[in-house]
Amino acid sequence: MANAKYEKFLKEQVDELKRTGFLAHIRILGGPNSTKSILDGKEVLVLCANNYLGLADNPEMMQAGKDAIDKYGAGMGTGRGIMSYEIQEELDKKLGEFKGADMALCFPTGYVANFGGIWPVMVPGDTIASDELNHASVIDGCRMAKGTGRIVYKHLDMEDLDNKLKESAKERAEGKTMIITDSVFSMDGDICKLPEMIELAEKHDAFIFIDDAHATGVLGKTGGGTVEHFNSHGKVEMVMGTLSKAIGTVGGYVAGSDDLYYYLRRRSRPYLFSTGFLSPAVCGATMKALEIVHREPQRHQNLWDNTKYFKKELGSMGFNTGVSETPIIPIIVGTPEKAQELSKRLYEEEEIYVQAFSFPIVPRGTDRIRTIINAHHTKDQLEYALKAFEKIGRSLDII
Repeated sequence: MANAKYEKFLKEQVDELKRTGFLAHIRILGGPNSTKSILDGKEVLVLCANNYLGLADNPEMMQAGKDAIDKYGAGMGTGRGIMSYEIQEELDKKLGEFKGADMALCFPTGYVANFGGIWPVMVPGDTIASDELNHASVIDGCRMAKGTGRIVYKHLDMEDLDNKLKESAKERAEGKTMIITDSVFSMDGDICKLPEMIELAEKHDAFIFIDDAHATGVLGKTGGGTVEHFNSHGKVEMVMGTLSKAIGTVGGYVAGSDDLYYYLRRRSRPYLFSTGFLSPAVCGATMKALEIVHREPQRHQNLWDNTKYFKKELGSMGFNTGVSETPIIPIIVGTPEKAQELSKRLYEEEEIYVQAFSFPIVPRGTDRIRTIINAHHTKDQLEYALKAFEKIGRSLDII
């Protein structure tokens, strides 16, 4: 018989989640993720996927994954602290090159990569300065760094960061300082102020860790990410990236120097005590994705052409898209009920899928749906979506 206190806790939490409508309905994907996909048995236009470059169902990548399985099997059945596939070692090197670093160490997910990268390099007496809107995985990775001083600075406020680092210097002794930030913030689509952060890091003898999850494949001339975007190679010590967004597979990595790679392989518990990652299929598909990104720069161009068009048209209709600078384009409506109703009606009446977000994912009063534009959305699809947004937006008094 189940424990009564345990059952009571779960019931209270579930009742509260249902009351607030938190992620009210998680739709089930019945095939590949593309611009049009089968969700809950219905074909809909998907406008909320992180599949920025349209690679998730790329035939070349799928074949490369199958070829890797044929050569290496379905999985290794042990951890990389014991043995490692040659294809895993090759992927580490290629991801390092892609990010302009010596090497990159792969983890099962981006979340685990933040855990596995932040925690091992920060020890008691060190200090972490973190943007207040950083991703949950960054926050949790910082929490795991026991005995470190913690600074939370106002979102993108470099003056506040400067002042807090100055104040912290009076208290800390010889410990090192990490400045950590998302590069693209996932709910608003704004970009970190990396050049100013680099100046402050030099001023305060700190080093920088950036979470490049939503920037990889998106920012920079070739899609290399934030460091490329700001021409800051050699000035950022640690870069975390994911493979599950623009790259179209799954996994995460931390890129940096050869010494960082060597150290994390032996001191990162999330790396050492995870087993069988990344699978041969994921390695093969990911390396093919990196080849395609380099070979087909038009994907990156299409992404930005679509983004600029969609954002401009939404703004001209009167929608509030906040401070977005990227393909993440929120439509801020202000209440949970209105956000849920907008999402529901777009799906049911117009066969468009966008998800609603409310507190605690976003601050109260900034409830929204979040659209994410991809490279392979056609102009016809975007025009259809814009007409639907305008129609339902007006009927709900959003515009």
